[in-house]
Amino acid sequence: MFLNTIQPSEGSTQAKRRMGRGIGSGLGKTGGRGHKGQKSRAGGFHKVGFEGGQMPLQRRLPKRGFKSFTSVENAEVRLDKLELVAVNEISVLVLKQAGLVGADVSNVKVIASGAISKVVNLKGIKATKGARVAIEAAGGKVEE
Repeated sequence: MFLNTIQPSEGSTQAKRRMGRGIGSGLGKTGGRGHKGQKSRAGGFHKVGFEGGQMPLQRRLPKRGFKSFTSVENAEVRLDKLELVAVNEISVLVLKQAGLVGADVSNVKVIASGAISKVVNLKGIKATKGARVAIEAAGGKVEE
C-alpha cells in the first residue's frame, strides 16, 4: 500500500450540495430555505432556546434540581461493621464517632450483611428483619 494509492471505498463519499446554483441543481432559487420567514433570510437565526418571545422552556421549569433531600440524612451500616465498635450500647452518635457514618447523618439502619458474634444493644437505630434476627441470636437487642 502506498499513500498515493489510498482512496475512500466506493460510494462512501458524495459531492457536497451546492446551494443556489440554478434550477437544475434541485437547490436553486430559495436554496432549500423555503419561502419567507426569519430562517429564510441572511443572518436570520437566533440564539439556542429562543421561542419567538415566548418564555423559553429552560426558564419555565422550576430550578429545584433533582437531588433527594433525604439521601444525605440516611445511612446503612453492615452487621459485620458493628463488630468494630468498642462499646456494646450503640447509637447514632457512637457510629459517628467510630467513623462508620457521616457527620450529617440522622437516620441509620443496620442491614443483614456479614455476621455478628458480639452482643450489641442498638438504641435509636433501625434494623432489617434479617439483621434483627442475627443481633438477637447473638444475645443483643434492638430498641428503635
